[in-house]
Amino acid sequence: MTKNLTQSETRGPVLALDLGQKLVGIAISDERLITIKRLEPLKRSNWKQLLRDVTVLIQRFDAQTLVIGLPLRLDGTSGAAAETTQRLGANFARSLQLPVYLQDERLTSVEAWEVLLSNGHKPAEIPGLIDGEAAALILSDFLNSRDQRILVPLSPNRFGEKK
Repeated sequence: MTKNLTQSETRGPVLALDLGQKLVGIAISDERLITIKRLEPLKRSNWKQLLRDVTVLIQRFDAQTLVIGLPLRLDGTSGAAAETTQRLGANFARSLQLPVYLQDERLTSVEAWEVLLSNGHKPAEIPGLIDGEAAALILSDFLNSRDQRILVPLSPNRFGEKK
């Protein structure tokens, strides 16, 4: 079993992705893992473009860790979307020189909607903000729940071990 990094060992900044069908929500932590900022979403396209876009963000913010939201079913099982995310996570792990984690993202879109409403955003504004807010919630969950982190290994035969 691969050793899981604890929060004190996790190096920041941490970049978080919420992989949607059309947009990719983005959030970044500060170096000390205290604050989280949501960023403008990326347009979802092919793998090569997504890798280029994420690489640019990693370099721009000097990110040391990548976290990707894992869309599990409400009962905690993996469906097609989770399997696609696991494959993308493995691709990122092989392509980037930094740790890649998956983080359970169940109900983050619902929570993001509620957070944005409670922060005074009008319902018409929320669709443009929800992807980044969902990524910020994924990142917050990652930073606050060490037991739920799933490190994406470089070898595919060990994928899915909880750390």
